[in-house]
Amino acid sequence: MPRNYRIYINDNTLFISDFLPEQKEKIQQLEFQDFDLQTFYKKLKSGSKKSYIFLTKNPQETFKKLKKDSTIIKAAGGLVESANGNYLFIFRNKKWDLPKGKLEDGEKMKEAAVREVEEECGIKVLKREDKLCKTYHVYPMGNKMVIKKTNWYKMKVKGEPKLVPQKEEGIDEAVWLDKNHLSPVVKNTFPSIMDVLRAGGIL
Repeated sequence: MPRNYRIYINDNTLFISDFLPEQKEKIQQLEFQDFDLQTFYKKLKSGSKKSYIFLTKNPQETFKKLKKDSTIIKAAGGLVESANGNYLFIFRNKKWDLPKGKLEDGEKMKEAAVREVEEECGIKVLKREDKLCKTYHVYPMGNKMVIKKTNWYKMKVKGEPKLVPQKEEGIDEAVWLDKNHLSPVVKNTFPSIMDVLRAGGIL
């Protein structure tokens, strides 16, 4: 079965798929032949929330071509559950988010995920569980476009430790939230984080 991709560009979604996803919003089809990611990014209006798609028989091949002209950055993060069944969220850059960060040299994805959670929130991870999903996010850096791939893992901690937000990473707040009280997060987070919450079964 071909791999299909969902790439986020701010609040816009770019699908690379061999079928048209079912969704309420209209999806605009794009031609890959003369596609340039940087030009496309610049044309997107600020605040737009649109969906675009490359319909292709070979999504993997198309994604590979897209990556060829971009800088690839790998990151990893965690959806952390306390012993009380609450979930860890951080508030950074005026949005709710989950702890995550870039890999260090020679580091594995799963190691980076645990390290970032521990550093950003001042806690100790008791158990790292299965990978939940991976997300892709596009942004400019200098005169290149970056495709950031983030692997997300489910994690557990002992008890419900006090959280210490890493201020130097721009984190204003770190909190434990009950999964039935996530409406502030849902109203003000990134589309990729919504994917992680769905993969974790808490939405």
